[in-house]
Amino acid sequence: MGRTRNLSKFAKNTTTTGTLTQEAGGSGVQSVASRPGSPTNGTVIWNTTNNALEVYIGTGWSTLASQTYSIDYLIVAGGGGGGSWVGAGGGAGGLLNGTRTVSSSVDSFNLVIGAGGAGYRTTTSGTVTTTGASGSNSTAFSLTAIGGGRGAGYQTAQASGGSGGGGGGGDNGISLTGASGTTGQGFAGGNSVGTGYYNTGGGGGAGGVGVSATTGAPGAGGPGYQWLDGNYYAGGGGGSSNPTSAFGSGGVGGGGNGKGNTAGGSIANNGTANTGGGGGGSGQNSSDPSSQGGTGGSGVVIIRYLGNQRGTGGTVTSSGGYTIHTFTSSGTFTA
Repeated sequence: MGRTRNLSKFAKNTTTTGTLTQEAGGSGVQSVASRPGSPTNGTVIWNTTNNALEVYIGTGWSTLASQTYSIDYLIVAGGGGGGSWVGAGGGAGGLLNGTRTVSSSVDSFNLVIGAGGAGYRTTTSGTVTTTGASGSNSTAFSLTAIGGGRGAGYQTAQASGGSGGGGGGGDNGISLTGASGTTGQGFAGGNSVGTGYYNTGGGGGAGGVGVSATTGAPGAGGPGYQWLDGNYYAGGGGGSSNPTSAFGSGGVGGGGNGKGNTAGGSIANNGTANTGGGGGGSGQNSSDPSSQGGTGGSGVVIIRYLGNQRGTGGTVTSSGGYTIHTFTSSGTFTA
C-alpha cells in the first residue's frame, strides 16, 4: 500500500511552478522543419518560421506568444487631371484595400504615394497648349494602385486608369465615350453629348461610374469608396459645359467640381489632396478663352491595427481602439 502524506502544512503560501525545458543539443530557436522530433511536455522553442514562442503539450505545439499581428490597409493612387476647353472630369486614382499579417521587428515595407495629374490648359481659342496628365501610381505591400485617367479636353483623348477619365467636348454632333477603369480598383468615366450644349462626362470613381452628360447638364464625377474609417476616397471629377455655366459636381471622396462657361475664364476645381480625387473639367469662355482643368488629388496609404502602437512610419494617430499610420508622402512602414 502506498503511504498517505499530510499536505495541509503546504496549503498556504505555496506556488506551483512548471519547468521549461530545451531539447538536448538544441538552441531553443527552431524553424517548423527543425522542431524536435520527440519533444517532452513543456519543451519551449522560438519558432522562426511563425515568429512565435511555442510550447509542446501532449501531442502538439501551442503558441504562447507571437510577434505577428493583423493590419487593415488602404492604398489610393493619384487622381487624373481634368480636361479643358469643354473638358471632362478626371478619373479617380485606383483604390485597393484589404487585411494582411505582419511580423514585429521583421517586416519593413517601402510605400510610394502617387501624385495627382495636371489638368489640361487652354490659352488661345480652341488650342490646348499644355497637355493634362493621368495620376501616378501608389504602391505598398507589393500591390500597385493605378493612377486615375485624365479627362478629355476639346477633341482630345481621355485616358483609362484606376478610374477612367470622362468623355470631352466633340464637334459636329460628336459624342465621346468615357475611358475604362481598372477592374477591382475603379470605374469608367461618363460619356459626353455633342449636340445642343456641349456637356461633358464626369470622371469615374472607386465606388461607381462617372455620370454621362445629357443635353441639359454635364455629368458628375463617380462616387468614391467608403473605407473602414468611415471616410470616402477616390471620387471622380465633375464635367463642364459650353456655352452655359452649368457644371458637374465632383464625386464624394475628393473629386473636384467642374466649371462651366463663365466670365473671366474657366478654372476648374482640383481634386482634394490625399484622397486620389479626379480634377474637374473646365468650360469655354468666348471673351476669354483661357481655361484650366483641375489637378487630380494626390494619393494616400493608411494602415491601422487594434491596440497600442506597434509599428513605425507615417503620421501616427489613434481612434476607436485602433492605431493608425497615415502616409501622405512616400516612406517606410516597419511593423
